[in-house]
Amino acid sequence: MNFIAMDFETANAQRHSACSLALTKVENSQIVDEFYTLIKPETKFFWKNIQVHGIRPQDVADAPKFPEIWPIIQPYFQKNNLVVAHNASFDNSVLAGCLNYYNLEPANFLSLCTVKTSRKLYPEIDNHKLNTICKFLDIPLDNHHDALADSRACAHILLEEEKCFGTEPLKSLVIAK
Repeated sequence: MNFIAMDFETANAQRHSACSLALTKVENSQIVDEFYTLIKPETKFFWKNIQVHGIRPQDVADAPKFPEIWPIIQPYFQKNNLVVAHNASFDNSVLAGCLNYYNLEPANFLSLCTVKTSRKLYPEIDNHKLNTICKFLDIPLDNHHDALADSRACAHILLEEEKCFGTEPLKSLVIAK
């Protein structure tokens, strides 16, 4: 399988408030590269978000704003590229929110959610949160809500699902964005 696993953290509930992003690149079912950056959002931080991910306004004071990052990551978000996230509706909406906020062209790519794949393939699990699935599949998740740790874990979940079930049951869950 070839795909990008993506994870955003946000400063608040606004979808354009991305404060960190990680991408984990998988080629031929192997992790081959990773990208991580802090992002300086043009909005205030909410204390509860800080409590979740630990990123504070001073941490992103010198970080690039989203439009500076987009040219670097845009090649991954193309029509036939698969982008995977755990709770993809959230991460896709953050990407769309940032693109919209900065008047950048919408991204068109294939999307797959590992919450949905794990619900389909592991219905016996009580919940399908990232840490629960990682524990069930014995995938390390040392720093939950760190975007890089979460994107890496997401990649490992899909690779484990591919190994155990093949790609056929996954195909029906891919959607075009």
